Amino acid sequence: MPYVLIALTIILRLLPHPFGLTPVGALGLFAGSYCSPKIAWLVPLIALAVGDLLGGGYNIVVFVCVYIGFLAGPLFGYLLLRKKRNPARLIIAAFTAALIFFIVSNFGIWLAGMYPPTLAGLVECYVNGLPYFRMALIGDLVYSGILFGAAELFRRYTKQNMPSSDF
Repeated sequence: MPYVLIALTIILRLLPHPFGLTPVGALGLFAGSYCSPKIAWLVPLIALAVGDLLGGGYNIVVFVCVYIGFLAGPLFGYLLLRKKRNPARLIIAAFTAALIFFIVSNFGIWLAGMYPPTLAGLVECYVNGLPYFRMALIGDLVYSGILFGAAELFRRYTKQNMPSSDF
């Protein structure tokens, strides 16, 4: 399954994103929930790396912070959704992962010198990033709903021996 998730993430990342909504965070949550913890973290990182190779790079500090930030998805997918899945837990996991990504990636933007190296510059960076946080959160919620909902429908329809959820 991780190979399918990585391929899906790469394809979706390279397609135009309606309203800037991307699936990377949601696919990280899904991987953390359903894949082995030893490889779940590879889903967002490989997809990001391939997308960056095809689409061009950016500042190395921002690059590292973005990659670290996207590791929140598999982590919270594992911690909050591995054993018990329901809409409330999914919303909490998506919000937490998006918030961690926002904090870490915007810190990288500030650290890279795109804002003054002061507390006021850091605050300005976070304030200016709020619209992106909102879209990342919406994207994580929408794509997570689709992914986890489809997995639950598949489980019920095929009666596969997948971990059940409360969806």
